[in-house]
Amino acid sequence: MSILLSVPILFSQLWRFISPGLYRREKKVLIPFVVLSSLFFLGGAAFGYFVVFPPAFKFLVGYNNEFLVSLPGVNEYFSLAVRLLLAFGLIFEMPLLFTFLAKAGMVSVEFLTRNRKYAILIDFVVAAILTPTPDAVNQLMMAVPLMLLYEVSVVAVRIFGKKPFSGFDDEDALE
Repeated sequence: MSILLSVPILFSQLWRFISPGLYRREKKVLIPFVVLSSLFFLGGAAFGYFVVFPPAFKFLVGYNNEFLVSLPGVNEYFSLAVRLLLAFGLIFEMPLLFTFLAKAGMVSVEFLTRNRKYAILIDFVVAAILTPTPDAVNQLMMAVPLMLLYEVSVVAVRIFGKKPFSGFDDEDALE
């Protein structure tokens, strides 16, 4: 949990270290990515906590019967919560990552649409690896958003990824 609370401070310190060495155009490109990245991460973490965490926790304590009562400790509760928050925060970065890759000229809409079937397979593999509980329901609760985020990525690349980053002009070099 402390990781999530310290991320804004860590990013601000990182920005203060990097920004003096950037040209004005680089800052114009980087600032929206940093803001959107933070918003997407927080949105993914909120989705993980409010939508996925209740069934995952229910699965964790779901082995209760008349002979066995599961009493997870605070450590297990926080471990599950933090793993879900980090996993969903990271997967919600996908549209931004693909937009950045498109701007860098590394992917295109055609590439993404042509390789959709592989993306679906990779989505399920990533969901199986990242979900902290080994049940199919929680893996589906990660794989389905991953597939939807892939489609959002295709739309984002179509809208924002058309024009690659341009080179720097002499005006930037003089700063």
